[in-house]
Order: sequence, then structure tokens, then C-alpha cells
Amino acid sequence: MKALRLLTAGLAGLIFTAAAHAAGGAEHPHPPEGGWPFEGPTGQFDQASLQRGYQVYHQVCSSCHSMKLMSYRNLGEPGGPFYDPAYPNPNDNPFVKALAAENEILSPTPNDIGEFDYRPATPADTFRSPYPNVEAARAANGGAAPPDLSVITKARHGGASYVYHLLSGYPHDDAFVQREVDGETVTYVDMSKMGGHGDEHAEGLLKVNPGQYYNPYMAGDTTPNFEGDPRHAPKGGFLAMPPQLLEGRVEYTDGTEATVQQMAYDVAQFLAWAGEPKQEHRKSLGLAVMAYLLILAVLLWFSYKQIWRKIDH
Repeated sequence: MKALRLLTAGLAGLIFTAAAHAAGGAEHPHPPEGGWPFEGPTGQFDQASLQRGYQVYHQVCSSCHSMKLMSYRNLGEPGGPFYDPAYPNPNDNPFVKALAAENEILSPTPNDIGEFDYRPATPADTFRSPYPNVEAARAANGGAAPPDLSVITKARHGGASYVYHLLSGYPHDDAFVQREVDGETVTYVDMSKMGGHGDEHAEGLLKVNPGQYYNPYMAGDTTPNFEGDPRHAPKGGFLAMPPQLLEGRVEYTDGTEATVQQMAYDVAQFLAWAGEPKQEHRKSLGLAVMAYLLILAVLLWFSYKQIWRKIDH
């Protein structure tokens, strides 16, 4: 009897898990067309894209998201967006100094009268945080503090592809429908106009509550808001961040056209670099080590054959 109860409980758990999986989940973030240049054992970051990505982060993302694990000097280190061989010490790189000085931070040391003043950041300082503390971040964002982006590509399934699709996967304007319900205007997303995003069988209207934004790449459960076949509720969920990348919002210094896809691609690659700024060095060192081990293995094999050649096995 006890074994039967355990079996019944296990089956119930599997059924519940399967139902939850069917109701929730998000779209799988596949790499963009052409893939990422930094993937693979010999992959390297596109330095021009990293520079544009920093520009997107600085002008768009940094108003809400911090990068507490990054210092401005990291931008000028080998493999970084603004590395210059003429300045082995990134603290001496004048361009990195100028980028850091664009941000004012609270000085960690008091002035002559014991007060803390704001001063331009230096390469040795960490990236400026948009909020003084987590409580202030929550209060400014409806109770949810924006996540730190230092290692966001390591913390999310899909890495850079997740960031890319999340930023570029919001519904287009023509997918929204407004209707009067009980004297109030309610906003819906017409899933048939999602343009390839979401479940192809999810035809119906998805209610969007005030202060929320639907994204097929955000993990969640849309079943309670879906006015359609509940068996085909659209994948994705709701988040408090509205679409941030609008056409032409950033004016790239290198003249590249700032489309939504281009900006998402660049900032995703920048965040991938920030999550592992030593990746290129690690890969080059790894290849050298593998070559050394291969040569060592060959030498050991021939040594073995030479030493034991007269022994009858």
C-alpha cells in the first residue's frame, strides 16, 4: 500500500510538472543569422561591435541597470572594446579616461569639511550605478530592482542570444489591439500578428495589464491572460521593462545604421564580453596547451616504444 501511494504521488508530480511546462516557458533563443563571432575554440569578439555595444549600454541600459563587476579600465585591457597596444596599462589610455570622465560618481573619501562630493570617474573606478542602493532601485521600478548586467549572459539560458532576442522580440505596434471592457480601455496583443514570434498555433488575444509588457522570450505563464485555446497559450511572459531599443535611438559614432536588431546584436555581444573579458586570452592559451600536450603525448609514446622495445610482452 505504501509503495502504491508513492507511485501515485510520483505520477501526480509528473503530470503537474508536464502541465506547468506546457503552460509556461519561453521561446528558445537561437543565435542570430551568421552566429556569434566569439563562439568556438578560436572565436574572437568583434571589436567594432563591442564599441557600439558599450555605446548602447551607456546611452540606454545604464539608466536602470548597473554593472558592478566592471571597471572602466577593463574597456582598455587586451581583448576589450577600446584596447590600444600603445597603452599597456589601461589606466593610461586617454580614450578610456575620457569615457570614464563622462560619468560622475560619489567620491569614497570626504572633502576638507567632511562631506562627500561627486567627481568625474577614473579608469580605476567601477561602472557608475544608476541607484545608490537596491532599495532605491526597487522603489523606482515598481518594487522590482533591475538586474545587474555584469554576468547576465552567464546567468540566463541562451547567453547573448537571450539578450539579443529579448531586446528585439517585443511585439510591433500593429500587433496591439485596444478594446473597451466594462467602460475601461484594455490593451491586447493579437498573436496572429507576432511576425514569427511565439507559438504558431496561439491564435487569439493576449491581455496586457497596465505596467506590464509581453515578450515571448521572457519566462512566464500567459495562460491566465490568453483569450484563446488554453492548450496553445503563447510562450513567453510579462516584464516591467518597456521596449528600450527604438529605431535610431543611438547615433553610432562609426556611422552604422542603428536598427533595433543592430543595437540588440551589439549590446548582446558587449555583455557577452563583460561576462568573460579574458575569453580570447583563455582560448589562445588553451590552444597552446593542447598543442603542447599533443607533442608531449607523441614523445612519450615513442619513448615508451624505445625503452620497452626488447621486452617480450
